[in-house]
Amino acid sequence: MKVILEVKRLKKTFKLSKKQQKIEKSKLKERIAVNDLSFSAYEGQIYGLLGPNGAGKTTTLRIISTLIKQDSGDAFVDGVSVSEQPEKVRSKIGFLTSDLKLDEFFTPNYLFNYFSNLHGVDEVTRNARKLAMFVKFGIDEFSEVKVSDLSTGMKQKVSLVISLVHDPKIIIFDEPTNGLDVITAKTVIDFLLDLRAQGKTIILSTHIFSLVERICDQVGIIIDGRMVFEAGMEEFKEPNSLEKRFFELYEASRGEHHG
Repeated sequence: MKVILEVKRLKKTFKLSKKQQKIEKSKLKERIAVNDLSFSAYEGQIYGLLGPNGAGKTTTLRIISTLIKQDSGDAFVDGVSVSEQPEKVRSKIGFLTSDLKLDEFFTPNYLFNYFSNLHGVDEVTRNARKLAMFVKFGIDEFSEVKVSDLSTGMKQKVSLVISLVHDPKIIIFDEPTNGLDVITAKTVIDFLLDLRAQGKTIILSTHIFSLVERICDQVGIIIDGRMVFEAGMEEFKEPNSLEKRFFELYEASRGEHHG
């Protein structure tokens, strides 16, 4: 199997403002979000980054997606360094986060065309791709409705298809089912499985055990910015379930902090 994403010893710290120090009840002026993190994902697989809120999952995905720069270490997307060739990396990935804000004034149709043009997708390919995706996600009926007038679930679907206008090899999802109703969440999950069947690689972060168990081939457990465990899903058969293993690791990490 071909390694398509290689993360090597990533480290990222954030400066804490006085207000953040107060909120976090900390006297430290910096917080280490990602701490010497390494892992690999293979072509045609779904890799799940599992961890509690604040574990460093989103920061890791943003570094891989070239949205923020790491302090040290590197990540290679299909052999391309995020540090040295960020533009080339961006052409290979689609990134979807619940923080993605669509311009409320425009329509799904306009936005799909706009982002397709940015990625240099030709008109014939764009129109065929748009039709297929809009029908699949039920966006076709709303293609000329301003984003501001769409439901939360529909906005999420529009964000999803726009992140995939250029048919990327690697799709990165930060909490893919966050805030979605059960019907929309199922549509998104089925779509992820469909993308994997097409040979795409999917990296997703989540804190939902059932989602990882259902769709992931590999899982990496992150706690306090560190990779504490990494394995194929076949490791997590009863009685040693993923949830049980996670909490054993989590309790052990808390013990280290208080020891």
